[in-house]
Amino acid sequence: MTLSDSLGRPTALLLCLALFGSSYACSKRDEDVSSPTDPLPAGAESRPIHVGQPAPDFEAIAHSGQKVRLSDLRGKVVILYFYPKDGTPGCTTEAKGFRDQHQSLDRAGAVVIGVSTQDNTSHQEFANRYDLPFLLLPDEDATIAQAYGVGSVLGFTKRVTFIIDRQGRIAKVYDRVSPPGHAKEILDTIGQLPPDGEPAVQEPKHEDAP
Repeated sequence: MTLSDSLGRPTALLLCLALFGSSYACSKRDEDVSSPTDPLPAGAESRPIHVGQPAPDFEAIAHSGQKVRLSDLRGKVVILYFYPKDGTPGCTTEAKGFRDQHQSLDRAGAVVIGVSTQDNTSHQEFANRYDLPFLLLPDEDATIAQAYGVGSVLGFTKRVTFIIDRQGRIAKVYDRVSPPGHAKEILDTIGQLPPDGEPAVQEPKHEDAP
């Protein structure tokens, strides 16, 4: 007995259309998050912390097994970049860009740290596959992302990059990242930061009242 015999032709046709629609919606959703280069929908917009604010401290175990505490990196420029998902086209392009600029960034005294909601097993596979020489941190509960005001959609973190200066303050925020060329953009910005010992963002001066 066929499906149409047991349910009747109209019912079977409606069931097939419903299954097709569900399958298309799932595949479309996967497509959207697999290469997330566009801004999030309006309802998922977030407000990253501002330039000049102290960078929130955090501690996590990187994919390499190294314990990373932001406050331990004081004196270095930290490139903290949030990305949606290991291995997707946009995230791979972005990571390979940081890989290719790694020596130049290192000479500039900068440390690159990538953060996403995948676990360290995923990060290890991603780093090994593309020879990534920098640290990747798991943020499965989005604790780090939330501290920096970085939102997410469907469990995937929005693509945002922060440059943290040598004094631990936010020097630059990129909340509309285009993966191609982003690492070179970051390198150029670091070259414009003040020398060691000077804050990237000057505190406002208050003149004495007459």
